[in-house]
Amino acid sequence: MFKRVLIANRGEIALRIIRACHELGIEAVCVYSSADKGGPWLEQADRAICIGPGPSKESYLKIERIIAAAEVSHAEAIHPGYGFLSENAHFAEVCRASGFEFIGPSPEAMNALGDKVNCKRLARKTGTPVFPGTEDAIEDIEEAVKVAAEIQYPVIVKARAGGGGRGMRIARDEAELRTGIEAARQEAAAAFGDGGVYVEKFLENARHFEVQTIGDKHGHAVHLYERDCSSQRRHQKLIEEAPAPGVDPKKRDRVCESAATLIREAKYSGAATVEFLMDRHQNFYMLEVNTRVQVEHPVTEMITGVDIVKTGIRVAAGEELPFTQKDIHINGHAIEVRINAEDPDRGFMPQAGLIETYAAPGGPGVRIDSHARAGYRIPPNYDSMIGKLIVHAPDRATCIERLKGALREFKIGPVKTTIPLHLKLLDHPDFRAGSHDIHYVERWLKEIAVTAKA
Repeated sequence: MFKRVLIANRGEIALRIIRACHELGIEAVCVYSSADKGGPWLEQADRAICIGPGPSKESYLKIERIIAAAEVSHAEAIHPGYGFLSENAHFAEVCRASGFEFIGPSPEAMNALGDKVNCKRLARKTGTPVFPGTEDAIEDIEEAVKVAAEIQYPVIVKARAGGGGRGMRIARDEAELRTGIEAARQEAAAAFGDGGVYVEKFLENARHFEVQTIGDKHGHAVHLYERDCSSQRRHQKLIEEAPAPGVDPKKRDRVCESAATLIREAKYSGAATVEFLMDRHQNFYMLEVNTRVQVEHPVTEMITGVDIVKTGIRVAAGEELPFTQKDIHINGHAIEVRINAEDPDRGFMPQAGLIETYAAPGGPGVRIDSHARAGYRIPPNYDSMIGKLIVHAPDRATCIERLKGALREFKIGPVKTTIPLHLKLLDHPDFRAGSHDIHYVERWLKEIAVTAKA
């Protein structure tokens, strides 16, 4: 096992990794930007090293500064968390070349799965269901037009690198496809340094279904069942739950096992999430693979009892998975809501500033993953998420009610947060019925906007 790990991240995920390291008897070193000086999570680290000013491109995305911090702190491994450099194969390669274990997949496995075009090719080989569309990144727009006509509109243009909804355009006819390809290329190039895009069939009323997997360096890989992440706004997840409500058990087992097979074939070590869209007939189509720990990993931890972060560290150190597929079982239901410092009434405007009031909820089955507290000043430089509230209960109905109670207890101010929004979404009839799709939040927001103007 490692003696010292450097954490190349910030906020709640940095704190989550620090806690996992300490439980394993590992010293935790955190890098931080000047904007994060005094961040509460840094108090829990064994050492903190400033690597630059607030902008990410001058700190958390500076590979050479992170490597230098690992060298001066004598770390043996680097944990990237999520976001920033977590899915950067070049960073993983530099870590390896510099003598540090990258806590995540090898650069080869990351390239095989992180590039969505390569990933789809491997998925077809292993029998994982994928959308019909272009086989490779688009070189000739006329070929894309031909493919779109064959699979029928609507289609979606997607960046082969990155995620978060950037480099994506929906096209309902040829004119929208032509303009969408150019727009997606430009956005992808700016966001990820890679303007490659591809086209695939678009589902109008899909649900977002993702399978948590984890593999080791000895050829073993298992799935930890699935999560439903259909509560989204502009491709950004708001609510995640496990297991996905209303899914046929046989279809669940089939798609979950196909995800584990894909991970094994890629010789993947560490945590990975295989994302799917599911249509009304519960047919599944793979979207992509996220080659890192996910923001919503706690809901899976709550229903399986598997500590995903600790297991990821163990397998990076060369240990075999301590369980097999037959050891993994679903226990109850869990739901996570992301607590973002945003004002939903003002177009979800980010809310940087001082938190004066912070009172977290408690009770059976309630978990808070957050770096925030009273007196913490939210910097304007980063993602607006300041925490996650996760609730576990024996069944979905009880879980929803328990979560509503916890949200009512949660007090954060004077900055605005998404807490009031979550209370409303949890009572939305589509969500309560488990029949919600990836567009229901945006449809509802439009409805209330029209009502407010009337």
